[in-house]
Amino acid sequence: MGFSLRVNRKSISQATSPDRNEQFEYINHQRSEFTRGGNPIISVDSKKKEQVGQFKNNGSTWEREPQQVNDHDFRSLAKGIAIPYGIYEPNLNRASVFVGTSYDTPEFAANSIARWWQNSKKDYASAPKLLILADGGGSNSSTSHAWKSFIQTCVADRFQIPVTVSHYPPGTSKWNPIEHRLFSAISKNWQGQPLSSYDAILNYIRTTTTKTGLKVKATLVNKEYTRGIRIPKEDFRNLAIEHHATLPKWNYTISPRKM
Repeated sequence: MGFSLRVNRKSISQATSPDRNEQFEYINHQRSEFTRGGNPIISVDSKKKEQVGQFKNNGSTWEREPQQVNDHDFRSLAKGIAIPYGIYEPNLNRASVFVGTSYDTPEFAANSIARWWQNSKKDYASAPKLLILADGGGSNSSTSHAWKSFIQTCVADRFQIPVTVSHYPPGTSKWNPIEHRLFSAISKNWQGQPLSSYDAILNYIRTTTTKTGLKVKATLVNKEYTRGIRIPKEDFRNLAIEHHATLPKWNYTISPRKM
């Protein structure tokens, strides 16, 4: 009679921005321009928070006996929380993941990008500018004053490099390269395995690879970050930020200020 076991399918589309297609075209234009100039391009985002401990992890593995895990996922049973912030380089098919232990904040995101650039700038010796592809929400939100302020101080000013940011429209995060080129591969690598310790999490991330040769580095970040930091209006007005003529709410360049 046509019946079979089925799962829910995500197919009902919500209202999308009328500027969606224009932004996608502009992002493609930006990527082509930066690639021709040999400039670095990174796709960034935070992966789902994970509780550290003997908790059930979705997926299955080949085992003689099932692994024993806690029968409840109470936060009080966890050794801590793991917040992976990923930085993926689409042109080089490599990534760095910084695993935070406190909160996913704009400062954490900007500091992660700064640490990545500190380690990777030797590969872009003549690069005059950086392009960041990011979602529209979260710690790298397009409306966050703190995100823009920390990118100014932690990256643009510190390394004296202009930073261009292009945000994906709402509801289109799956098109951000990091989602399907890095995070999905990490999830497959640790599926069905309890994330019992920070060392285990770092090892699963570092051993993630794909048929196309993805390489991943992972670093634990023990710094305690503060939530809800507000940027004074005067400080925000002093940012060297230029909004692009095309969809300025999603595209802007933060230039370095003289030190």
